[in-house]
Amino acid sequence: MSVTAPRAYDAERAQAVVRLIISPIAISYALALYQFSMIEAEVAWNIFLYEVTYCAAALALWLDIRRRPGNRPVRRVLTMIIDYTTITLVITAGGAAMLPIYAVLLWVTVGYGLRYQSGYLLLATIMATLSLLIIASTSAYWQSQPYLIFTLLLTTLMVPAYIHTLLKRSRRAAEAEQAANLAKSQFLAQASHDLRQPIHSISLFTACLRDSSLGTEQQRLVENIDKSLHSVSRLFRSILDMYSLDSGKVDPQMETLPLHTLLQQLIQQNTEAARWAGVDIRLHCPPVYVRTDHALLTTMLQNLLSNALKYAPGQPVLIGCRRTSTGLSIELYDKGRGIAEAHLENIFEEFYRVRQARDSDVDGMGLGLTIVRRLGTLMDLRIRIHSVEGRGTLAAIDGLQTVAAPLERIATARSNSLAPRMLDGLRVCLIEDDQNVLLATATLLTKWGCDVATFTSLPDVSTDFDLVVTDFDLGREASGADCINHVRAVSGRNVPAIIMTGHDVRRVHEQLGDENIPILSKPVQPAELRSLLVALKLGSQAA
Repeated sequence: MSVTAPRAYDAERAQAVVRLIISPIAISYALALYQFSMIEAEVAWNIFLYEVTYCAAALALWLDIRRRPGNRPVRRVLTMIIDYTTITLVITAGGAAMLPIYAVLLWVTVGYGLRYQSGYLLLATIMATLSLLIIASTSAYWQSQPYLIFTLLLTTLMVPAYIHTLLKRSRRAAEAEQAANLAKSQFLAQASHDLRQPIHSISLFTACLRDSSLGTEQQRLVENIDKSLHSVSRLFRSILDMYSLDSGKVDPQMETLPLHTLLQQLIQQNTEAARWAGVDIRLHCPPVYVRTDHALLTTMLQNLLSNALKYAPGQPVLIGCRRTSTGLSIELYDKGRGIAEAHLENIFEEFYRVRQARDSDVDGMGLGLTIVRRLGTLMDLRIRIHSVEGRGTLAAIDGLQTVAAPLERIATARSNSLAPRMLDGLRVCLIEDDQNVLLATATLLTKWGCDVATFTSLPDVSTDFDLVVTDFDLGREASGADCINHVRAVSGRNVPAIIMTGHDVRRVHEQLGDENIPILSKPVQPAELRSLLVALKLGSQAA
């Protein structure tokens, strides 16, 4: 059985579909009245022409909404004019026989308010009132029914007024709930940041231990510590991702990327996790370029791959790419236990975890697929899960748009297998206000052969440095960006830099204002840090 993550509800497209349904119903109603001699042929013909014209306009609007989705006020106002003009013409032409069409007028008016909130409700009410006044002034039948027209006018004003009151209350309740959720997410994100620091330092100290002359038993203990740290790190990243999404701070930055390279980097970053799970990750992807957000797509793929490693230990995992009618799809296949049908409908809900009787204790909070779905919605991608219990699961991201390869491609090759000795003699300015993290990072860099000078705030730049490694949040005196600018200003050259942070990476990027400075999210994997150091050193030498 398969399940697809639900797309965000498009109110304007839904209204366009309703418009296409209503028009044939109105034509059928007019023809029925003519068959029973309740209206004359000329009246029926006029109504038919009005509705056919309306149907053509509705179809054009539906096509435009599909081609250019999103909030377009001019299109919405034009749609309202078309709706109320057609209703006015039909009721005026049909007289008493078309009185039931008033229900459509009231329904359309309320619908605009419910779909687009109070501003459009007010405009729709004004148009509906004008429509009734025009009908009353141009039709002999309506002029002979002053009490009826007064009743309809009163209804047209009172119902939207009541709807406005309900919308206002609903909006206040939604804002209060959103504020509470944001406060909760902000608390969790701050707690996550505070806990990342000690976990980050433990991770670096563990890397130092691994490079020491330990016995077999000690190496096994160090590896178990590493596994536990890896699990906690994933939890914190999920919490921070949810906070960023809840606060509305995630804005996709689309760029042209080589997909094969992105997937190779993903596999490389999960080498240790795959080894612990006994999983062989295979990749089949053509050399294709896609237009996407690198960080968001990587987060989506990381969550899907983490699920495969957790729920299919000891089994191979295949990452493949294939072209479809909607673009390019990235598919992850595993041969794990699969997901029962009873769970499939709920797997995209927050904190939902698939647990079975006598199930092993699998880490996680049940946020992974929720994050994947919400990020996919931001980038207009479709998430698809197909699973057969006992045979495995397919998780797919559909709708990636392929583009032509750029004329110039600058690729930075990263490899965890690069020898630490390649960093011998690298002069590093290390800035960190947490003493434990400072000591752990300095110890690790020294083991890799770097010459390290440590600082807790603005550094003394009497020494010439090859590289700056800094935390971003250093207290009130200075930030990581200030330290980098200080070193560069004094040295008179563009010294390469790396920022390590426990905050939201996107927020740090915005405050930094320099996309060329790589940012690593704490806790940082030592292999990831070492690979980046080597890449920056090689890049500096090449320059």
